[in-house]
Amino acid sequence: MKNFALTGIAGYIAPRHLKAIKETGNNLIAAMDPHDSVGILDQYFPETSFFTEFERFDRHLDKLRRESPDNKLDYLSICAPNHLHDAHIRLGLRLGADVICEKPLVLNPWNLDFLESLQDEFKHKIYTVLQLRVHPALIELKNKIDADKSDRKKEVVLTYITSRGNWYNFSWKGDIRKSGGVATNIGIHFFDLLMWFFGKPVHSEVHINKEDKMAGFIELPDANVKWFLSIDGNDLPKSAVDTNQRTYRSILINEQEVEFTQGFTDLHTIIYQNVLNGSGFGIEHARPSIELVHDIRNSKVVETNDIDKKHPLI
Repeated sequence: MKNFALTGIAGYIAPRHLKAIKETGNNLIAAMDPHDSVGILDQYFPETSFFTEFERFDRHLDKLRRESPDNKLDYLSICAPNHLHDAHIRLGLRLGADVICEKPLVLNPWNLDFLESLQDEFKHKIYTVLQLRVHPALIELKNKIDADKSDRKKEVVLTYITSRGNWYNFSWKGDIRKSGGVATNIGIHFFDLLMWFFGKPVHSEVHINKEDKMAGFIELPDANVKWFLSIDGNDLPKSAVDTNQRTYRSILINEQEVEFTQGFTDLHTIIYQNVLNGSGFGIEHARPSIELVHDIRNSKVVETNDIDKKHPLI
């Protein structure tokens, strides 16, 4: 049984990590969040030490490390806001633990270089959560794409619209300095998936860059990708509105829909199992998508009427 601690326990994604820690037979010894709505702990680890102050959380874990090898932290799971990931990763390494961090691992590519050096210095590993890469249907599709010997590039249309209310702009998610903006906060796992399928970018254009939506074109070695990301409910298609759905997700490859709406329940548990087996996703896996979304949010908007590049919703 390994000892885990978790930052960002009051957040949206934390329950998936709690479930994964529990289902892999491990223990949560400490959790931290400045917000105290953390009753979810009662469902998984009611005896966990909880802190609302980062400094006290740090001190507690350091005290346990010094008291006994049995109390030492083995893994720090990070579910905190994006801009805090880098600092929390460093804490985990200094405490002598491996780290499992939600995506994006960091906001800026150059932070990855320093984290790589810290891995070497502290002899501990940094893992990230790229759960789409362990989705059974997407693994099957990846195998089909790899087996396809055709030289013709695939034509891909990515559309992801997930409605957010007024609260979004008043939270850290609405602050580009903290979240990285729409492409980083809600799009990075899709960009990672497409690069996993088709290779690293050859060319990229941004056609829309607003607080609530972004769109553009990416040329990959084996695919051309038109993409559209939005948190504006007005962008939802009629089919979603008519069925009272606030989220619409679609990936078309050569006009064929990629179906992966099911099977998300246990993906974090699979990620944790892989990490515990030493085969998790590290910095080298996270780097391409972090570099891409950094370039996207810092690119100038290009106007185009080229239907081969322009997403249908523009």
